[in-house]
Amino acid sequence: MRAFLESDTGFYYVIGLFTIGVFLVALAALAVVGPAGIGAVELGGLVVGFLVFMLVYFVSMAVQRLEERDGS
Repeated sequence: MRAFLESDTGFYYVIGLFTIGVFLVALAALAVVGPAGIGAVELGGLVVGFLVFMLVYFVSMAVQRLEERDGS
């Protein structure tokens, strides 16, 4: 695990997974604490926006890996 975290790409993957975990915990907390819960429209907007964000995040990591291969 330590060797995985020593690489830039491995570190970014762990941070991405951590971000997804925080998002899921926040959604659960919002559903429990919010007086009206989460409406379908709000939930859809949050999830779609977050998925687009994560897509861009993981695509940028893939591009970084491709750039590292070209530089070697």
